[in-house]
Amino acid sequence: MPARCSTRGIRDRSDRFSSSSLLLDPVRQAFTRDPALANLLTDSSIAAEIQRAAPGWRRVISAAAAAGIPVPALAASLAYFDSYRTPRLPQNLTQGQRDAFGAHTFERVEKPGFIHFDWGVDGN
Repeated sequence: MPARCSTRGIRDRSDRFSSSSLLLDPVRQAFTRDPALANLLTDSSIAAEIQRAAPGWRRVISAAAAAGIPVPALAASLAYFDSYRTPRLPQNLTQGQRDAFGAHTFERVEKPGFIHFDWGVDGN
């Protein structure tokens, strides 16, 4: 089923605004191009727009943090974006910690497969 967006919001009915939604039209277009799209960040148009806006996004979050103003949704969204676009991050450290404290295994980056390491055994 194709994505459908309402363009009948209160602001859209005003003479000052067009009948299309500036926020939702790109989302509708992305799903029109690829109805099986798993994540909007994988759509080339949306990804390009997010990349263009990222420096300002970072400045806003930095300024808010410096002023002591919590912006949890903006900060978490940026963290998600960064984790989605970056192939190798410190989550590998988290996997190692989970393995050390609960034998959950971890995946090494230099070879495929999950392993468990006996942390602290024999002087390790």
